[in-house]
Amino acid sequence: MRFGVGLRGLAAAAALIAPLHPCPSEADQAAISRGAYLAAAAGCGGCHTDSEHHGQAYAGGLPLATEFGIIPTPNITPDPATGIGRWSMPDFARAMRWGIAPDDSHYVPTFPHLFYNRLTDRDLADLKAFLDSLPAVSRPDLKGAGSTALLARTQAALAVSATPAPGPWQPDPQKDAVWNRGAYLVASIGRCGECHTPRNLAFALNNRRKFGGAVTAGWRAFNISSDKATGVGGWRDDDLISYLSTGHAAGHGTASGPMGEAVDHSFSQFASEDIRAIVAYMRSVPAVASTDLPATLAPLAPASHREGGTIADARGKRMFEGACVGCHGWSGQSAVSHFATLTGAWAVNDPTATNVAQIVISGTRRHTPDGVLSMPAFGNAYSDDEIAAVTNYVTARFGSQGSKLTASDIAELRKQTAD
Repeated sequence: MRFGVGLRGLAAAAALIAPLHPCPSEADQAAISRGAYLAAAAGCGGCHTDSEHHGQAYAGGLPLATEFGIIPTPNITPDPATGIGRWSMPDFARAMRWGIAPDDSHYVPTFPHLFYNRLTDRDLADLKAFLDSLPAVSRPDLKGAGSTALLARTQAALAVSATPAPGPWQPDPQKDAVWNRGAYLVASIGRCGECHTPRNLAFALNNRRKFGGAVTAGWRAFNISSDKATGVGGWRDDDLISYLSTGHAAGHGTASGPMGEAVDHSFSQFASEDIRAIVAYMRSVPAVASTDLPATLAPLAPASHREGGTIADARGKRMFEGACVGCHGWSGQSAVSHFATLTGAWAVNDPTATNVAQIVISGTRRHTPDGVLSMPAFGNAYSDDEIAAVTNYVTARFGSQGSKLTASDIAELRKQTAD
């Protein structure tokens, strides 16, 4: 089976490739095209482009908040002074696989090198060929995005030693080509474990609960193991394909927060055959149960606001009626966009209500096949107590079990997102 380059990924990448002098050979152009697809699928441009400040593609400068302060992403265009124009292939491989720049600064904790460690030598070479083909952009304002702080370097060393890096992916001869392709993509550019696998005290991945779900950057990444009750084992293949490709699956909800960004900047750029390969692999992931999630999801809520059980805090209902019902409806099935339907979503069935609260605080903006879907942020308009009230109402009306968040819980969620 041939895994081709997605048309969307190629179209986006082609616009970035400057005229090359001399004209590349057919083999070189093929490497650049493969690298363009990998860069688009990995979402490299999403981190290395400061689009909010009209930054040029791959020229870096996007501010990332870390425990060591704000670290801007580096310039990865081939500018020799401020980009990677002077990097050799070993330099590039060391940075990708170990998170260490040629000047020995570390890209930890912002760079997911433990996943790129799995890239094959050929894919690394193709990625570099693509980046080398881009227009060189000078960014003298970026004095290196890697951290030279002792604490950052110590954490980097601990993370590397605590999580063995097995190196370039080796296919399993007992599995077919589709399964191996999916496993490779999940382990490398898909980086699914980065959010969906919990970590231990050394910040290494706890693969005993691989894909069992975790809280990352203040958002809950839900269980994506093959568990039928609390994972994705009960989802149809078409549901998983739709969710990965568009960020929405009928009856299962819509991606927001980091997962929404992952779909918009990464998974939506995957070729359809690669998405299907990922689904084939995910079917084989051992089931891990999430004991804090309900075994069954709540059905459609009543269409009338007068029905649906007794809600102790009437403020939450009033706030929902004033700001939310126009899009989400009293039943949870949106008449505006299927992306706004709440019924069936893990977010509203999660008793911790982490993602519901975060969506109210931060809003969401998704680039969907139907256009841009936007929900305003209410974090500045509502107090912590008010956000807790509307969150508890939403989970009680549309979920299996209402949450019991307090103002202090909301304050903590705000802090986690800010950090």
